[in-house]
Amino acid sequence: MSRTADMLRDNDTRLTEFLASLTDDEWTQPSLCTAWTNHDVLAHLVIGYSASLSSIVASTLRHRGSFDQANTDMAHALATQRKPADLLHDLTALTRQARGVGRVFPRRLLLGDHIIHELDITYALGRDCTIPAASVAAVLDTEVRIPNPFVPAAIRARGLNLITTDSTWARRSDGPTVIGQAAHLASVLAGRPWALRQLTGDGAAVLASRLEPPRKP
Repeated sequence: MSRTADMLRDNDTRLTEFLASLTDDEWTQPSLCTAWTNHDVLAHLVIGYSASLSSIVASTLRHRGSFDQANTDMAHALATQRKPADLLHDLTALTRQARGVGRVFPRRLLLGDHIIHELDITYALGRDCTIPAASVAAVLDTEVRIPNPFVPAAIRARGLNLITTDSTWARRSDGPTVIGQAAHLASVLAGRPWALRQLTGDGAAVLASRLEPPRKP
């Protein structure tokens, strides 16, 4: 088993323990992921480990090629059908034996997806990040090095000098500098503006501008 696969397995064990600590009220609260409650985020994690490719393609086609809208629709639908406790049971089983696209999706992208969505819940609930530094560093490495058609973090990071204040991770560049905690930086690169207030440096405004949708002509 690869180092990334080992890290994903260990992270999933910790992630399910964290999710099991949420109260009924907390599951209904909005996450940092636009239009998703914490319950919807959990449903998305289950879908990522179990959905068939054909179901994802069909949903995307129904939404005129919008994967984001299809993703949201599938998460909402499953959250409506299954309670958080049931979904958590499903997720625990799927971390041991994934189905559908979960069997073939790149492990490093799954690790990033799971950690970013945990941060979506953690920060929305006003909690502190407890994810191991090595895991967050692995996500940052993926974000800045691996092109991702679903999360354009590499484009957002292009040309920026990125420095973390709570770990040894850094990405050196001759461009403007962004400074902050590793998890805050990972969350912003994934498209969540909430943690922008936690970042400093002359590159923070540049990064913020890259999160803004393009202006319509």
